[in-house]
Amino acid sequence: MGILDIQNLSISYDGSSILSEFDLSVSKGEKILIKGRSGIGKSTIFRLIMGFGVRSSGEISLDGVPVDAENIWNLRKRVAYVSQDTDIAEGKVTDLIEEIFSFKANRAAYEREGLQRIISDLSLSPGILNKEYTKLSGGEKQRICLMLALLSGKDFFLLDEVTAELDVGLKQKVVGMFFDNPQWTVLSISHDREWAEKATKVIDLSGKVN
Repeated sequence: MGILDIQNLSISYDGSSILSEFDLSVSKGEKILIKGRSGIGKSTIFRLIMGFGVRSSGEISLDGVPVDAENIWNLRKRVAYVSQDTDIAEGKVTDLIEEIFSFKANRAAYEREGLQRIISDLSLSPGILNKEYTKLSGGEKQRICLMLALLSGKDFFLLDEVTAELDVGLKQKVVGMFFDNPQWTVLSISHDREWAEKATKVIDLSGKVN
C-alpha cells in the first residue's frame, strides 16, 4: 500500500467514458508525471483525490484512509493542490496570504520567515507582495500559487500545469525545487518536457507507463 492508492477508477460524463479502471499506487517520495491528450481525465483525477466531483466507480485512499465525505477535510490537510486555474483572488498578494493562513487548518503551518526565501527561490520580486493579484502576469500568478503551496508546510503535492506560463529557465527551477526534495511526494500534470526529464515515473493515460 502506498501513500496514495487508486483502484479501478472510472470516470464518465453524459454517458461517455473518459477513463476506465485506472490504477495507481504512489509511494512516499515518488515524483510522477501524468500526461495524455486534453479531455482524457488528468485534472479530474486530481480533483477526485481532493474530494471534488463524483467518480463513476473505484476507490481512492490516502495512507489507507478512504477519500470520502467523512474523511475529506482531514485528508485535505495533508495535500497541497495547485490547479491550472490561477484566478483565485482579488486584492493585494499580501492580503491573499494573510487570509489563507488565517484559517485554523493552515495557521500552524505558516512559517513567515520562509516567505522571503520562497519569493527569492521562485525568482519573484519582494515588491510583488504589495501588488494587486489580478494585475499580475500569468507566470507571476502561477508562482504565487506555488508559493502558497510551499508555505503550507505540506509534503504531498498535486501540481496541474503549474509551469505552462513560465520561460525555460523558470520551468527548470520550479521542477528542481519539487523533484530534488527526497521527502516530498509529487504528482504533476504537464506538457513541459522539463517534468518528464526528471520524473521517476511517467504515466500516459493512453496506457503507457515509463
